[in-house]
Amino acid sequence: MNTASFAPGSWVLLNYRMPRVPSSPRVAVWRRLQSLGVAQLGDGLVALPADARTKEHLEWIAAEVIANAGTATVWTGQPAAPSEGRRIASAMQEERRQEYLALTLEAADAAALGGAARARAGRRLQGQHRRITRRDYFPPAERDIARAAVRALLADQPTARQTALAEEAGR
Repeated sequence: MNTASFAPGSWVLLNYRMPRVPSSPRVAVWRRLQSLGVAQLGDGLVALPADARTKEHLEWIAAEVIANAGTATVWTGQPAAPSEGRRIASAMQEERRQEYLALTLEAADAAALGGAARARAGRRLQGQHRRITRRDYFPPAERDIARAAVRALLADQPTARQTALAEEAGR
């Protein structure tokens, strides 16, 4: 287990290059990076706020790149100007803010549904909220608004266990 400590304002960077062909490993790496919510600093250069977890994630991706005939290096560091770190964090926060806004709108639309459709939408949106939260390193206020919208959507819905028990009791 990696127990390295990082200075405040530090970032973990992955510098990588992969062959164009075949494209499927390159696409898989790109999707994994997107699921982590990386900041794209340049062509083949991404960053995440530095902690043991983000460093490990980028090390795993670097190993995947190398296993697919690419080159990759993981770095830790700080921008020369603190304002650059704030700019990167702000851009990452804005991306998550937009995702939470879209989720809140979907929850509002789903509130008009009834019964099973509403429950399915609620569970889907709950999972989507979890995925966004995992890549949210600088939470905007919209995070709590989206969570409340999803919870409100699920509030009137019995859990799967409650539904199964009710069906069993009705037999």
